Amino acid sequence: MKKLVLALSALAAFTGSAIAADLPARTYKAPPPPAPVYNWTGFYIFGGGGYGIFDTSTYTTTFPGGTPLTIGHKDGGDGFFGTAGIGYDWQFGGPWVAGVFADGQFGSIRGSVTDPLSGPFGVSGTLKDRTNAAAGVRLGYLVAPNVLSYINGGYSFAEFSGSTLLNNRTAGAFATTPTFHRNGWFVGGGVENSLNIFGIAAPGWFMKTEYRVAEYERTTLPETFVPPAGVGLTGLAVSVKPIVQTVSTSLVYRFNWGGPVVAKY
Repeated sequence: MKKLVLALSALAAFTGSAIAADLPARTYKAPPPPAPVYNWTGFYIFGGGGYGIFDTSTYTTTFPGGTPLTIGHKDGGDGFFGTAGIGYDWQFGGPWVAGVFADGQFGSIRGSVTDPLSGPFGVSGTLKDRTNAAAGVRLGYLVAPNVLSYINGGYSFAEFSGSTLLNNRTAGAFATTPTFHRNGWFVGGGVENSLNIFGIAAPGWFMKTEYRVAEYERTTLPETFVPPAGVGLTGLAVSVKPIVQTVSTSLVYRFNWGGPVVAKY
């Protein structure tokens, strides 16, 4: 019996070795590479363009004095602009990003300004929002390691052109209003994402799309009447309060993208 058991054991060992020799060699499977850890802390610059509209709450007043003479009405316009700026962000608490920035917008958002009181059928002219500048803060959340959704707000400055008011009946020059500058505030928000999400190998390059609304202080624009249409008229002005809305898309370059992070995302 012992001899039979020994014989069967030897046969099993030999058969197992033969089968193992016929099996293919096991290949080593490397683990997947770790997900990249992104760092949003650092300086960045950006430039791009967009489309904007402005509205003005307008009425005619006495000048000096500022007594309203007409019921308020809405004027406005639209147009395209270019933008450029610089900023600095801090990433904290994992997916949170806060920053400061400054930028400028340059273009011609063109619209109208009207005075229904002057002249027999009122007068109107062209008003342009030529320059806007802003300085503010933003707070964002990383919806993905390389996609930031944010809100922003701060101080805004605007320059509007002077206007030549034309008689609506004769189309002749009736009066002029001066160039004016106004201070105000803005709020907005947007999304900024790495271009790598589109399959483009562009370390440090981003794209951001942003909406912004800026409201400026009311101002009184005295009318300088042009002879002969405006002979004998004095002491009138147009009171305007501008609100500007813009949508822009910009390319962003981050100088230290991919550097070490303080807190792991």
